[in-house]
Amino acid sequence: MNAKERYQKWVEKLDKNSPFYKKLLEIKDDAEEIEERFYQELAFGTAGLRGKLKAGTNCMNFAVVGRATQGLANYILKQGPEAAKKGVIIAHDPRHYSKEFSQMAAGILAANGIKAYVFPDLRPTPELAFLVRELGTISGINITASHNPRDYEGVEKGLIVVLGPEYDRAYLDKIESLAIHSGDELDLSIPLVYTPLNGAGSIPFRQMLTDRGFTNWYIVEEQENPDPDFTTVGYPNPESPAAFKMSEELGRKVGAELLMATDPDSDRFAIEIRDDKGDYIPLNGNQTGYILVNYILEGRKTAGTLPTNGAMVKSIVTSTLTTDIAESYGVKMYEALTGFKNICGRIPFLHENDLVYLFGYEESVGYAASEDIRDKDGISAGMLVAEAAAYYRLQGKTLWDVLNDIYEKYGYAAEDEPNLILEGIAGSQRISRMMDSLREEPITEAAGYKVVKTIDYINGYEDIPASNVLRYFLDNGSWFAIRPSGTEPKIKFYFYTIGNSREEALEVNNKIKEDVLARVNRVE
Repeated sequence: MNAKERYQKWVEKLDKNSPFYKKLLEIKDDAEEIEERFYQELAFGTAGLRGKLKAGTNCMNFAVVGRATQGLANYILKQGPEAAKKGVIIAHDPRHYSKEFSQMAAGILAANGIKAYVFPDLRPTPELAFLVRELGTISGINITASHNPRDYEGVEKGLIVVLGPEYDRAYLDKIESLAIHSGDELDLSIPLVYTPLNGAGSIPFRQMLTDRGFTNWYIVEEQENPDPDFTTVGYPNPESPAAFKMSEELGRKVGAELLMATDPDSDRFAIEIRDDKGDYIPLNGNQTGYILVNYILEGRKTAGTLPTNGAMVKSIVTSTLTTDIAESYGVKMYEALTGFKNICGRIPFLHENDLVYLFGYEESVGYAASEDIRDKDGISAGMLVAEAAAYYRLQGKTLWDVLNDIYEKYGYAAEDEPNLILEGIAGSQRISRMMDSLREEPITEAAGYKVVKTIDYINGYEDIPASNVLRYFLDNGSWFAIRPSGTEPKIKFYFYTIGNSREEALEVNNKIKEDVLARVNRVE
């Protein structure tokens, strides 16, 4: 069935009162738009089933969510009656139709005789991840598009049970149990600013700060409550410095040392810190990772709780500087494919090899501090960063000082993670041609530095499963990786360099980036 035939079938079968039906009629003469919406079935990627909120087989809508939910129900029923009794927990974020999609999913599961647990309102993705294990459900469904723009939506994967506040409390208790230092070891008067970017993090993050005893924190009022249009921020991705505009304004008013943000479903977490001139500096996910890995290991060693068989996990496209930090504490750093289904998927392997999971993270501002929350968690990451800032402040240090101490000890790192957005059929095909070209005509040097090793993960590598990723190591110690995104219309690049100074590392890293991007962009 081609795109036009699929379109016609949808027009015939959709409820005539549905807003999706009316939108379909508007594109009846737009062959290109019909092709974009119906040329394929939306497929699961790195972190779920994700697409723009429109009618069409390649978009997010009631039909696609319903079909995915029924597919999950079919799978659960094949596992037997005990699986159906365990049930599925469903959460949602503040986006348009998120609540309606979650209600529909619960109804479909119940109609199949499968228990469905739902929240009375929006909840963070990591709380869902925690409660899947806490409740012992067979699966979980999260209706969210995470940090994507507002026109995206997604599903990460008498019988409907509404969960009470005791489950929120259990999640917060788990997070707060991760504390390394507390009480008199911290300066709890440190001025902090937090923004949930109009997402699900507002209530749990504020409660966590209160529970931990922080006394001088502020929330960006305009971004405190849910807003499916993200009116105050546009693109609600805390990785983008633009998302911190209002936080910076509030931070300057109250003298905040640390600005913190979570994305709409509160699994991603990013920060800005004051440099030695007092300016707010955005940290990328790798830099925040350096601080967290260093703080966890240093803190646990000081507290006498660092195990001799500790292990951490990072993605293959994340800076290797933390590998050096971990190894200096006798901790093994393992690698995994991008995404927390892969990073946390390493935990059973660690258990089998008598290793203790300490932390997992990736460069795209995702951090997993507890094996009981097997997903990235912006709330627990926020707690640990706020705690670290309060701990070092009592020692007369800022997080800027700590970051520079790390550079001085382990090497001045430079990181850059640009991407090319190539939407639609044409974009997808061009990305495929780019990856094909890189394999047919391998990169042998970049900015004058020779490639000494190339890893192609297309058929797997060592104990890493197959994935469409290329990784290059240069003779000056720099390395870079290239991969198509699993959830967005992008081809992503990751560049890493270590230098004798941050400035030198940034300069070399930029030259390598420009050379590689020019090479890839020549592919039409």
